[in-house]
Amino acid sequence: MLTERVREWERRGSSEEFGGHSIHVFRQQGEGPLLVLLHGFPSSSYDWRALLERMPSRNVLAFDFLGFGLSDKPREHDYSLFWQADLSEELVRRHGGGRPVSILAHDMGTSVANELMARDLAGKLEMEIAAIVLFNGSMVLEAASPTPAQRALRSRLGPLVARLSSERFFRHQFGSVFSAAHPLGDEEAEDQWSLICHKGGRSLGHRTISYMDQREEHAGRWHGAIRDWPGDLSLVWGMRDPVATTAVLAALRELRPAVPVSELPGLAHYPQVEDPQELLAALSI
Repeated sequence: MLTERVREWERRGSSEEFGGHSIHVFRQQGEGPLLVLLHGFPSSSYDWRALLERMPSRNVLAFDFLGFGLSDKPREHDYSLFWQADLSEELVRRHGGGRPVSILAHDMGTSVANELMARDLAGKLEMEIAAIVLFNGSMVLEAASPTPAQRALRSRLGPLVARLSSERFFRHQFGSVFSAAHPLGDEEAEDQWSLICHKGGRSLGHRTISYMDQREEHAGRWHGAIRDWPGDLSLVWGMRDPVATTAVLAALRELRPAVPVSELPGLAHYPQVEDPQELLAALSI
């Protein structure tokens, strides 16, 4: 069952249909260009709530990708990052008012942003992007260090691993990507686990993690977008991240040597949860 804290988050949002599925959407009217928040695996837009508390007057769109959080979790769906990019474009069309938007993307969401950049380069993006900030995403996968759980879910035993997943195992694996100075708290762990289990999502990890295979398959397209996209692109990085490590950051800097980078020395994989104020101070959008 969802925790009461998650229920409150659910009440702040709404359900919208896309592609025959229900998508949980949070919309905050406010000032400035629409800020689109793209979350990571295995979590959801719930990750952004503490950051949003610190920008109460900002114009924001956040949503749960299909298969995550409060959105639908169809069992036989092909969880393609291209589908998630289509979803992102459509929600911006509905909520952006035809004006340029800014994008803040984390983890898996960074690859959705990379696909939007690739479409823009090809002249096929039906939205205008003013700026993009990417943080702590393993966009150069060969430089990353996936967790044991991620490796197991990608293996031939993935379906079994997903079915046997437990809250205890989740807490250990999820907690391992937080910094020592900002460890995973009990309430946060409880909330995140309830969101993963919601609508039968606990046993779908082997399907939703297919985004990592797509990072390999489409590396040329998405690395090229990082290198060549002409827009305002910057990086923010939790330097203690054990997954999207400093080796990933170095590889991104090699792809785009002039990219502005804000380093967060004491934070790990989830800066928006660990210290949202420090992340906010580093943002340029």
